[in-house]
Amino acid sequence: MQTQPKASHFIDGAYVEDDSGTPIDVIYPATGEKIATVYAATPAIVDRALDAARRAQGAWAAMSGTERGRILRRAADIMRDRNHDLSVLETYDTGKPYQETSVADATSGADALEYFGGMAATLTGEHIQLGEDWVYTRREPLGVCVGIGAWNYPTQIACWKGAPALACGNAVVFKPSETTPLSALKVAEILHEAGLPAGLYNVVQGMGEVGAALVTDARVDKVSLTGSVPTGRKVYAAAAEGMKHVTMELGGKSPMIVFEDANIENAVSGAILGNFYSSGQVCSNGTRVFVHKDIKEQFLNRLAARLDAAVIGDPMDPTTNFGPMVSEHQMKIALDYIAKGEAEGARLAYGGKAIDRPGFYMQPCVFADVTDDMVIAREEIFGPVMAVLDFEDETEVLARANATEFGLAAGVFTNNLTRAHRIAAGFEAGTCYINTYNDAPVEAPFGGVKASGVGRENSKAAIEHYSQLKSVYVRMGDLEAPF
Repeated sequence: MQTQPKASHFIDGAYVEDDSGTPIDVIYPATGEKIATVYAATPAIVDRALDAARRAQGAWAAMSGTERGRILRRAADIMRDRNHDLSVLETYDTGKPYQETSVADATSGADALEYFGGMAATLTGEHIQLGEDWVYTRREPLGVCVGIGAWNYPTQIACWKGAPALACGNAVVFKPSETTPLSALKVAEILHEAGLPAGLYNVVQGMGEVGAALVTDARVDKVSLTGSVPTGRKVYAAAAEGMKHVTMELGGKSPMIVFEDANIENAVSGAILGNFYSSGQVCSNGTRVFVHKDIKEQFLNRLAARLDAAVIGDPMDPTTNFGPMVSEHQMKIALDYIAKGEAEGARLAYGGKAIDRPGFYMQPCVFADVTDDMVIAREEIFGPVMAVLDFEDETEVLARANATEFGLAAGVFTNNLTRAHRIAAGFEAGTCYINTYNDAPVEAPFGGVKASGVGRENSKAAIEHYSQLKSVYVRMGDLEAPF
């Protein structure tokens, strides 16, 4: 598949180039080679995108939800038809194995377009009777929504933000991560091929300064960010200055609790999915794995045997199930944390070394005998580094699980039904799992509490974050006044 994009930006229904912007090299993580170049948006490009969005939004909002939804559903069908090519592009963009991208990325994006396309016609207000008077509410779009994407799920995030925004009648300007700039351009192309009017879904490239220009612009009504907590704090503050609506889907250091009665194979599967899928580069990962001391060694032995079966290699090979890190920089961050873990006295139970081959490959890493105060148990690593901690008591482990500034996700493995729901109720996290981990169906709300974010993506809940209610009071009789 051709990886060099037709141009750097997609604005007002067409590809746009301006090579006076800062060049951004696109590096294929499996080889370290440059596969494409895009140019960061200049102020003129940002201006053009926001003008196009503002100009197009009114007519889009005036269409019926059924008409808007039909276009989104058509885009979902196109995306599914091209799943192979989109998955290959996602693999070039991120380094994630094709075995993974072919089932988890464009497919998830298509699910979002289909779901919100189906929901668009249902977005209604309500009638409130007050004697003979009455109030009715109108659900209205916010206006221009800016989406800022992360590099781990570029296709999915472009759709997770775009689909509800468009369903509600908004226009979108999306800035993908500079590390993975290619996939969002294809999303824009497909939306417009499906019939989306020009100007409603625009993609501009760039680093932090482009994001800052978008977030602070007076033409923008809403900002949705997927990214790190430090970036989220800055973007949230900048958006608040302009009283803009925000959704912040940030990082975490999520707990996974494995009780002594858990099905070991399922618990190991959950730990693998919550630590090593996408080479550990998932915001909701359960990287603090609390294992009951009675089954700790059994868990670690089974985990090591399963990790021995991981196929590390060319991500384009359909048999590969563990690929490279997204960049050399991200790999170095993970390796530095492994060195800190060893220095603090954690037991390196598995892997943890860079792999001597082209690209940004490292072994999956498991630390045992980790304590709550260690850096590897407190800070988000965003790499394939699992910390296994011992516990004995339910009350104690729940308190330890919640003893973090983050609150994105949490999971519990147990065959005790009442304990499972008791623990889920006790977790201070927005997205929780029982005997599974990291499932993210578009039908369910996704998001965090505490420092892990505000607002929710997906499900009916997302509609509240991409629309606003207007109340209209209707008096049926004469109006009295004091004078």
